[in-house]
Amino acid sequence: MEFPRFKTAADPLEFHACHQSSRIAFVCDGRTLTYGDLHRSSSRLAQAMISVGIAPGTRVAYLGMESIEYYEIFFACAKSATVLVPINWRLASSEVTHILKDCGAAVLFVEPRFHDVVLKAREAPPALRVVVLLDGREKTDSLCPGVTDQQLSQRIQLAVSEDDAVVQLYTSGTTGQPKGAVLAHRSFFKIREGLAAEGIDWIDWRRDDVSLIAIPFFHVAGAWWAMQGVSAGVTNVGLPSFAGDSAIRLIKEWKISTTLVVPAMLYMMLSESDDDDSFRSLRRVFYGGAPIAESLLAKCITTMGCEFAQLYGLTECGAVVVCLPPRDHCPGSSRIRATGLPLPGVRLKIIGPDGADLERSAIGEICLHTPTVMVEYWGMPAATKETLIDGWLRTGDAGYLDEEGYLYVSDRIKDLIIVAGENVYPAEVENALCDHPDVVEAAVVGMTDERWGESVFAFVVRRTDTTITPRALTTFLQSRIAPFKIPSRYRFIENLPRNATGKILRRQLRPQIPL
Repeated sequence: MEFPRFKTAADPLEFHACHQSSRIAFVCDGRTLTYGDLHRSSSRLAQAMISVGIAPGTRVAYLGMESIEYYEIFFACAKSATVLVPINWRLASSEVTHILKDCGAAVLFVEPRFHDVVLKAREAPPALRVVVLLDGREKTDSLCPGVTDQQLSQRIQLAVSEDDAVVQLYTSGTTGQPKGAVLAHRSFFKIREGLAAEGIDWIDWRRDDVSLIAIPFFHVAGAWWAMQGVSAGVTNVGLPSFAGDSAIRLIKEWKISTTLVVPAMLYMMLSESDDDDSFRSLRRVFYGGAPIAESLLAKCITTMGCEFAQLYGLTECGAVVVCLPPRDHCPGSSRIRATGLPLPGVRLKIIGPDGADLERSAIGEICLHTPTVMVEYWGMPAATKETLIDGWLRTGDAGYLDEEGYLYVSDRIKDLIIVAGENVYPAEVENALCDHPDVVEAAVVGMTDERWGESVFAFVVRRTDTTITPRALTTFLQSRIAPFKIPSRYRFIENLPRNATGKILRRQLRPQIPL
């Protein structure tokens, strides 16, 4: 499919609203919205934000599941030169508080089901305007009830460039606090342009495609995938929250032809499949975001009967940057263990502890040079400087390149644990565990999980005069951290192994995980 070069996130919406206004753009929770209607409703909301004095660059937050409103708000931000801050609805109120305070949001759009989370949040920005998205009530009316239809229908005349910020996604932090990765409009288009320029069909779109948005927008993969579908002008079908049976129902009902998922989603769909027609409409499935068992991938290839491609990227990349194309998905082949080849415009290198480039096959830190890279970590110049060096992004992932240039990701230098595509850093969980009065210290590591890819395993040193149990610790954590961060298993030990400087030796803990 060939379309004009898009520079901002609003460009493809305006293009398709002009050329195929009546085509359904988004489907979610039984509701549909055409490209024409989405263009008009997002323009009205953008004009409403401008009319109440929300200036370009202002952060606008959203707390809720996938919905039609999500995309109306995103495109309104793109048109008004403001920056959308999507908040993971699974987060605890204290974590939501941190994000609101850190980004300094002027407006928070929130689904009614999460309003209590906001009410419990403390130290939110003093000027924060909370808009509850009530059914049947216009967002524009809630935001600015006194603005007339004539004002809302005026053409927006703001100069927006491809390098301007459009979304701020929060990543888990190694110190226990998430960082806001600021992404520019270009993050959504540069890879697509490169693929088209070189005639590579690894990530392709057809005019009759229907895309399933399985990964939430608050993840870079979800935001990027949704924008690829909009750029192609296809119908995009979303789920408020992913479930295997719901995904299969939508695949059948809407004849879904392509999607991007994490391995845990593949597992759930296979578990819920009860007939041969479940996946008949699929032509290509993309996966990534977490390790995948070869046995699961082989079963998916056999059962789903379509092409598969693996994608690799991280929030700071702003997009996917590596792809293992369908041609390399041959069960039993050594190539299937690879992560893939760099996409057009992306360069890879592997560096050692001293920062020097390593030879092929040598394991070191993966570094990326990509036109989609983030602008910065919001309000964290030191962290930005440590991560972005001379145009290269240090990923914190360990891996190597083979002689043909294929990337293999072998470990994660920063001890990141990925649970069903959700990032969990040990420090977050350890800090929460140590808040319990009966816990002396704790260390968490990732353990292999057939369903979720990985799960959290906690080693806990408890006070000698207590008999605190795993169930009690889980109950304690439920109000402090998101459910996917809570350990699935615990082991009580007398002390944690440390090196001479006091750093916990996680490599000595991993072999102690019971089989």
